[in-house]
Amino acid sequence: MGEAAHAVLTHGLTKRFGSRNAVDGIDLAVPTGSVFGFLGPNGSGKTTTIRLLLGLIGATSGSVEVLGEPMPDRWASVLPRVGALVEGPGFAPYLSGAANLRRLDAADRRADGRTRSSRIADALDRVGLSAAAGKKVKAYSLGMKQRLGLANALLRPRELLVLDEPTNGLDPQGTREVRSLVRTLAGDGTTVFVSSHLLAEIEQLCSHVGVMRAGRIVGQGTLDELRGHGTATVRVTTPDPGAAARVLADRGMAPALPDGPTGDVRGVLPDGLSPDALVAALVGAGVRVRGFTVDEPSLEDRFVALTGEGFDVEG
Repeated sequence: MGEAAHAVLTHGLTKRFGSRNAVDGIDLAVPTGSVFGFLGPNGSGKTTTIRLLLGLIGATSGSVEVLGEPMPDRWASVLPRVGALVEGPGFAPYLSGAANLRRLDAADRRADGRTRSSRIADALDRVGLSAAAGKKVKAYSLGMKQRLGLANALLRPRELLVLDEPTNGLDPQGTREVRSLVRTLAGDGTTVFVSSHLLAEIEQLCSHVGVMRAGRIVGQGTLDELRGHGTATVRVTTPDPGAAARVLADRGMAPALPDGPTGDVRGVLPDGLSPDALVAALVGAGVRVRGFTVDEPSLEDRFVALTGEGFDVEG
């Protein structure tokens, strides 16, 4: 059995295609109850990793545990507890949205037929498709199909929800609704694993992040850890750079002075020192503070540092 603290846990997980390791010995840890953002450039191995987690393909070596059970050995007991939307939804185009969900739910031997209609209506309502429930899927937009895929994943209560690009094709309102839905699910105790190329969405939505590059995990942890918690920099605009530098140095900072007699003094803000306290110290020392800026590291900055490349928006 796996560790109760993790909904997903892998050790040395590897998938080789020919002579190439698409996934190369990764140790992935997704805390139970987290919203975990899975990032990486195109071809980094994200989708292959997801397919390994769900038992859709077998690993070359290494191990996978999902909800505390080994995969794919225990797929029959694990997968009913997992909802997934991977590589875009696929539906019968000449059936309505509701009919597609009835068909999929009926194929699930564990689904209760007595509650099917109410569960389908509730799932469609949660993703904003109630008004289009009777419309044939061939008339659905890409965003509507994406919503229908989410509804299918929500037909039963899930302990783990795996979403591959869940906001693909959605307009800004639809994106906000999916974001709200994910937060609600996480608040109810569902672990949500989100693979996305939208850095802004990950920063707003996720509590933890993992970054892949060339089949390897190059960074994972809480969002603050990945952004570089404790590496915020301050910039003091003042006509008294020497005095400002002394105040920063007295508080454990290594200030960078401007080239000329006036200009901005910069330094890395240490843990435990608030910007407000630093400004108060500067003013108390007689430094004329004409500007004070805190530059927080962004997830995009960390992504570029970890992968050595810009983010591929088609990821």
